[in-house]
Amino acid sequence: MIHPTAQIDPSARIADNVGIGAYTIIGADVVVGEGTTIGPHVVIEGPTTIGRDNRILQFASIGGPPQDKKWQGERTEVAIGDRNLIREFVTINRGTGDGGGITRIGNDNWLLAYVHIAHDCQVGNNVVFSNYSALAGHAEIGDWTILSGYSGVHQFCKVGAHAFLGMGCLVGSDVPPFVMMANETRGRPRGINSEGLKRRGFDTHRIAAIKRAYRTLYMAGLPLAEAREQLQAQAETSDDVRQMLEFLDRSERAIAR
Repeated sequence: MIHPTAQIDPSARIADNVGIGAYTIIGADVVVGEGTTIGPHVVIEGPTTIGRDNRILQFASIGGPPQDKKWQGERTEVAIGDRNLIREFVTINRGTGDGGGITRIGNDNWLLAYVHIAHDCQVGNNVVFSNYSALAGHAEIGDWTILSGYSGVHQFCKVGAHAFLGMGCLVGSDVPPFVMMANETRGRPRGINSEGLKRRGFDTHRIAAIKRAYRTLYMAGLPLAEAREQLQAQAETSDDVRQMLEFLDRSERAIAR
C-alpha cells in the first residue's frame, strides 16, 4: 500500500493499513492513523498527527512552517482528527510558539481544493471549506460551519457553529452561531442559516427561537448591551440562544453587525 517512490522518515509512525502514493514525502515526527490514504505528491512535515480514515489527495501540503515572521523555529504542531477529506493543493500550517503552538482540525471535515488553514487555527467538526476559502492565523471555526468558495476569515476571528459564509465573503469580525454572511464590500449578516439547520434536524420551534434572537441582535436597532439583555431572557427557554450568548461572551473582536 506504500508506493516504492514514497520517501518516509524513519521516525514517522505509519499504521499498517495506510496507503501512500507515488513521490509523497513524509517527514520526521509524523503520525498517521489506521485506514488513512495519502495520494501522490503529498508533503507532510512534522510534528503532525493525523487520525484514522482520512483521505488526503495529491499535492496537499500539511505541517509546513507557519507563515508568521514572529516564528523562530520553535517546536509546534498540526493535529488532524478522523475521517477528513483533504483535496488537491490544500495547505495546513503548524502553530506558533506564542499562539498556542498547535493548528487543530477536528473530525469529518471537507477541505476542498486550494483551501488554506493558517497557523494556530482551531477547526471543529463537520465543517465544509469550499474551493479557495482560507483562514488567517488564530481563526476559530465552529462545528457544521460552511465556507463558500473564495471566502476568507481574518486573523483572530471566531465563526460560530452552523454559520454560513457566502461566496467571496470576507469576514473581519466575529460571526455568531447560526448566522449567514454575504458580501457587499465586506461580509455582513443576512439572516440565519435556516436551510442548513433543517437539514441537520432542527425543528420549527428551535429555528423560530434562533430567528427571534437574530432579529433582536440585528434588526431591532438596539445597542449591543440592550440586545444582550433581551437575549438573556430568550435563552431561558432556548439552548441555541444560550449558545449565541456564550459566543458573545467569548468574542474578543467586534461582533459582525
